[in-house]
Amino acid sequence: MDFDFDKALEILENTPTVLESYLKTLSEDWIKNNEGHTTWSPYDVIGHLIHGEKTDWLVRAKLILAQGNVTTFEPFDRFAQFNSDQSKGISELLLEFKMLREQNIKTLLSLNISKKELALKGIHPEFGKVTLEQLLSTWVVHDLGHIAQISRVMAKQYKDNVGPWAAYLGILKH
Repeated sequence: MDFDFDKALEILENTPTVLESYLKTLSEDWIKNNEGHTTWSPYDVIGHLIHGEKTDWLVRAKLILAQGNVTTFEPFDRFAQFNSDQSKGISELLLEFKMLREQNIKTLLSLNISKKELALKGIHPEFGKVTLEQLLSTWVVHDLGHIAQISRVMAKQYKDNVGPWAAYLGILKH
């Protein structure tokens, strides 16, 4: 499928609702457990998504659109969530993510991005020149990847309990 701004918005707008309906009422065992040392729990993933809403996607989109001096993006701290308040409940994190995403979508829509502007470039500190279309596409795939990650982490909590069915459960093999 080719990039389509409206289709991208479908995912970006729905991610908070998907995560809220998935995680809000679950026990701490589902929310805080991970796959082992140096892996992320669903709680950690939501913290990561919050940090991205504050410092990554929209900040970089605005830099690309400014086009005065094409500046290199600030590096994104993919682990910043571990420096945040870890005592917040999952409901509080989900609400924060939802509010930040709603504001970012509103701001994104106000930018009235044209098809021509999707080809504008910014400079990623690791990848070099990237287009606005690539950035927005990555935002969508990033959301979907973390939804899948949360499902995988949760599924693996029962990997030792499924017995022979493990052979048919691909989610446990990754």
